Amino acid sequence: MTDTAAETLCVVVEREVAFPAEKIWRALTQPHLIEEWLMKNDFKPVVDHRFNLQADWGSVGCQVLAVEPNRTLSYTWGALGLESVVTWTLTPTSTGTRLRMEQSGFRPDQRQAYQGARFGWPKFFAGLEQVLAGMAD
Repeated sequence: MTDTAAETLCVVVEREVAFPAEKIWRALTQPHLIEEWLMKNDFKPVVDHRFNLQADWGSVGCQVLAVEPNRTLSYTWGALGLESVVTWTLTPTSTGTRLRMEQSGFRPDQRQAYQGARFGWPKFFAGLEQVLAGMAD
């Protein structure tokens, strides 16, 4: 038996943002807001809900794994042969929220997908922060 966890790669983006967890949660779970910073989608924050993210280059097939409002959101992310898991963790701080996104499950032979995620997620984060800044409390 091999330890496959040791053979997979993950991308982590973590930031301190000056917004309450409840506001960030809305941006992570409301389809019209997700579309503004990530992609077109048919997301619902319901465990086992299957949804698609639509981009110019194709679509991402996803399934919700965990929903803990204002704390944790996790879903599968399957595209172009990649089967990974995206997990968002929200931790309140004195000045806002520590927002952590981890995409795990990249195999060593999926370097291109891994590099794409390392490049893409910081851009998505920047878009998310712009959406949050424009949202009403």
